[in-house]
Formats: sequence, structure tokens, C-alpha cells
Amino acid sequence: MTGSNTAEGVQVPRFGGVPVHKRLQDASSALERAVMVRLVERLPVYGSLPAEHLGGDIAKQVTRGIRSFAAVLCTGEMPGQAEAAAIRESSARRADEGVPLEAVVGAYHLGAEECAAQVFSAARPGDLADVLLVQRQLLAYLRLVSCEVAAGYVQERQTALSDEQVALQSLLSRLLEGGNPQVAADRAGIRLPPCYLVLSVAVGPHPDELVPGVNHSVAARRKLRRLRNELQRRTAGVPLSVLSGDGGLALIPYETPPADFGPADRERLAHLVEQLGRMCGAELLAAATVAAPEGVAQAARLAGEVRAVAAAAGRGPGLYLLDDVLLEYQLSRPSPAREGLAALLDPLDARPELLETLRAFLARGLDRRRAAARLQVHPNTVDYRLRKATELTGLDASRGADVLTLRAALAAHDAVRQGRPDSA
Repeated sequence: MTGSNTAEGVQVPRFGGVPVHKRLQDASSALERAVMVRLVERLPVYGSLPAEHLGGDIAKQVTRGIRSFAAVLCTGEMPGQAEAAAIRESSARRADEGVPLEAVVGAYHLGAEECAAQVFSAARPGDLADVLLVQRQLLAYLRLVSCEVAAGYVQERQTALSDEQVALQSLLSRLLEGGNPQVAADRAGIRLPPCYLVLSVAVGPHPDELVPGVNHSVAARRKLRRLRNELQRRTAGVPLSVLSGDGGLALIPYETPPADFGPADRERLAHLVEQLGRMCGAELLAAATVAAPEGVAQAARLAGEVRAVAAAAGRGPGLYLLDDVLLEYQLSRPSPAREGLAALLDPLDARPELLETLRAFLARGLDRRRAAARLQVHPNTVDYRLRKATELTGLDASRGADVLTLRAALAAHDAVRQGRPDSA
């Protein structure tokens, strides 16, 4: 016997002459119990919920779902706004409880399987048209439910993540301001580590950012996302960072007290910087300092200064500590001699290519071929520029006695120019 109309334009499916929604309603109590058993068996996360919660809100949602689908079979209409809102709210609660999204969606599908098994067992050979109708309605119902579940879940997670990000940024700000960060850490739900590895990072361009016709902003965002994800994946605890496409600052929680930071720790950190660069597809020049939480503000300033000195000295990608740039760092500090040292290179201000060549030559161990490769010019061009720089300054980069003076002059020159208002 095929379906019949209960209202104009509405076809009510029947199996064995009995409306399918009536069969569903009559079996609702047994169905509810069966669905609850399936949830616990097939979705372990539900089995780990407190018994009171499982038999309370979860059971109510199972009952509501069965009644909602029965109404679809009776009226031929999908759930309205009120029912959709109830599904979103329930999904949001599951998100807040930490139930995975796939488990929430899976629960509705398991319920649908039980309902289908219950009613299809009563179908007769002559009920094929009604079987197809029920299948179409079931699929449409599951499509709607899945969309509402995802919408409610994602909205709740976005809100929660937003709150978490605000708390984390508040902690980061407090650490960078100095003082006791404990209150901000408690608000963010984070245990302060014995120390932070403070990384000041310069991020080079990804190759895609240099290709004509490629959306460079998209390439930069992808690079930054990979950098953040890799930093999170390789860090025990919660790293804090303020990063953009060309660099920034990262605080990495570390269990070794600052006083015990040694060569093995440095090696691990250098490896981390190398891996971060490899995963984001860009060269990283990073300067690191180590500090207890209350000393992060001062450590961050020092890390930024060390990074600037290393970059100005022409150092390549990698990790640098203060010990690696002691001379350059000291010479870049204000002193009566700094202006005089910087002035030694004033004759090169009008010839920036000479200054760049001198910097590359010194940074690469006085090797003209390596300097040429870095500058992407012929080695003879390097020789010519160095001779010209010697003519203008009186200092010869190939003469041992002048090398130290030139290094000091470069460090002082960069520091002085950075301090001038018109040097930006």
C-alpha cells in the first residue's frame, strides 16, 4: 500500500499501511534506549561523560531528534528556525564540554541509523515508493542537522578561542611590560614556566612572495600560518608570540632555569630555529635571550638589539646569542668613540653598493667568491668595489690591521644611522 495524503500536497509515507511517523512514535521509548547504547558503544567520548549528564541533556537531545524526524515524516517539512536553533545550542554545549565535532555529528547519524532500522523492517514489497521517500527525507534531515551542528559548534569554539586569545595576549603584554605576571597567567589558565626563551625573529620572504603574478599577501599569510603552527607543535606548553610576515617576537616556555642554560640547550634552540625556517619555507635570523617570567621585558629588548646587530653585521640565517656578536654589540652602544668610528665610512654614503660589498666581504670571512655569490655579482666586481672603498676611506678590507677597524666602523655606522630621524 502506497502513501496517502493527510493534507493537500503532503504525502505521508506508510509501511504496511501504517504511517511511518506513527511507527516511529510508537517505538520512541525503545529507540531512545537503543540510541543511547549505540552512542556509548560507538563513540567512546559519550561513554566518558558523567552518568547524570548522559541520562539528562544527552538523552533529551536523543528524544528530541527522534520526535523531530517523526514530524518531518508526518508533515513533509524540514525543521523550522526554532528547532534549528535548538540543534545549534545543543552543539554549542557539546563544544564547550570538549566533545569533538565528529562525535556530535556522528551521534545524529547513529540515531538516524537506529530510526531507519526500526521503520524499514516493516516495509513491504509494495512500499518501494514510500521507502524512497523516507530515504530522501532522512538524507535531507541529516543534511540540515549536520549544517546546524557545525554552525553551533564552530561559533562556540570561535567565541572560546577569542576569549583564550584575549587572555593570552593580556599575559604577553604583561610579560613585556615587566613586573609580576602571575595574575595574568592565572586568568589565562597557564602555569608560568621557570623561564622563557625569548626569540626576536626576522623572517625572510617565501619563494612564492617573489614570483610575479602570485598573490604575495596570500603567500605571506600561508608562511606565517605554517610558522605559528610549527612553533606550537614543537613547543611543550603554550608559546606566546606577536608575529607578522617579516618577523616579530616569540616567548617559548622552557623548564630549564636561566642560570642552567648551556650548550646543549643552545643546540636544541638552534635546531628549532632551523626547523621553523624549513617548515615555513623562509630564512630565519633569530636572536635569543633567556629569562625568568619577571625578566622577560628586559630580555625582549636585548633580543631585539642582538638581532638588529647580527643583521647589520651581515650575519646569515640562524640563531644568535649575545656572545656571538659581543664586539659588534658593544661598538653599537653610545660612546664618545662611536661617532668617530661611524664617520670613517661617511665617504661611502653616496655609494651604497660599496658599503654593501664591504659588509658582505667581512661577513663571509674575507672570501671574495662567497661575497660575490651573496651579492649576485662577478668576483671581479667585488674586487673593483673593495678597491674603490679603500680609495675613499683609506681602509683596506684585505689588510689584517684594518679589518677590525672596519668591523667596528660598520657597527658604529649602523647604530648611528638608526638613531638619525632621517634614516628610516
